[in-house]
Amino acid sequence: METNLYPCIATAAFGLEGVVASELKQLGFGDVKAESGGARFRADPEGMLLANLRLRCADRVQIVLAEAPCQSFEALFQLVGGIPWERLVTPDGQYNISGKCARSRLMSVRDCQAIAKKALIERLRAKTHRDRFPETGAAFPIGVSLHSDIARITLDTSGTALNRRGYRTWNGEAPLRETLAAALVALSPWRPGLPLYDPCCGTGTLLIEAAWRAAHRAPGLTRSFACEAFPAFRSVDIPGMRARLEAETDLSRIGEIGGSDIDGEALELAGRHVRQAGLDGRIALRQLPLQELQLTAPRGIFLCNPPYGERLSDREHCQQLYGDLRRLQQRHPGWSLCAISSDPGFERAYGKRADKKRRLYNGRLECEFLIFHGKC
Repeated sequence: METNLYPCIATAAFGLEGVVASELKQLGFGDVKAESGGARFRADPEGMLLANLRLRCADRVQIVLAEAPCQSFEALFQLVGGIPWERLVTPDGQYNISGKCARSRLMSVRDCQAIAKKALIERLRAKTHRDRFPETGAAFPIGVSLHSDIARITLDTSGTALNRRGYRTWNGEAPLRETLAAALVALSPWRPGLPLYDPCCGTGTLLIEAAWRAAHRAPGLTRSFACEAFPAFRSVDIPGMRARLEAETDLSRIGEIGGSDIDGEALELAGRHVRQAGLDGRIALRQLPLQELQLTAPRGIFLCNPPYGERLSDREHCQQLYGDLRRLQQRHPGWSLCAISSDPGFERAYGKRADKKRRLYNGRLECEFLIFHGKC
């Protein structure tokens, strides 16, 4: 870390690593490489802040401080102690150390956390000549991860996960994480200018993420990040960067985006979320069974997260719903339909094989994102 460029990783849910890598490349970052669990890149502090503000599908942006084989606590102690913490954290910082261990000789998360904390404090004591570290200041989220005897030490620049955009203060029965919703928008055939409609819109997350994408609105504009208190970020013009990104937002670019649902309570939440996202009047919402839905545009994209039927009592209803989605597309032959589902019988109930499928995870649920192309 002699230069101003730090090795970083933008973490991502399984199946979205390539999507995040594409985002990073579009933002102009170099040395981008997708890997299991995220995408690697290099950035200076200004670039890391930009990544936090602009990335739509990543979970967190982390600095990779060290990475090496570790098969003993002594090796882990030396690895953590070799990191220049005196340049990365403040003496009064809160050193919040999280841990993960898998398929490694060191499998005690608690012991690894304790060893890392001890090494950090001893390094700071030697370099700053301080005896006390009160941990009353800014938080520094530090990660210690061991996988197959390889230890990775990270500093999380995001703080709260990036899916916490700030507009969704209430959740429906089956909330879709904002980062996954943004990924579904990106993976679908929809592009700004085409009509987009969610016939099972719930609390509106898919619609909001699509509208923000169309408006070039940075998803992190109204929230803060842990890195804003890091010493390395003191030279970054944070207000200036936020102002520039705010100026790039153009709500007039949002085209026909709308949705409906049979659940009035969910729609009430959707309306609240739309307002909190600054999109009042830009997304059309209505209470309507999808069986009665009829749109006039000859071409467009249906994008939805229908119920999965996880409970046995709901399964029959969901199977009927999937058939209704097929009939919806048949009433709109020029429209493509995209749906995410954990139900392995989705295609059978829909009555047609998907033209394209991709395996993803909605939380811990293994799902498929299915795309059924309309007629051109």
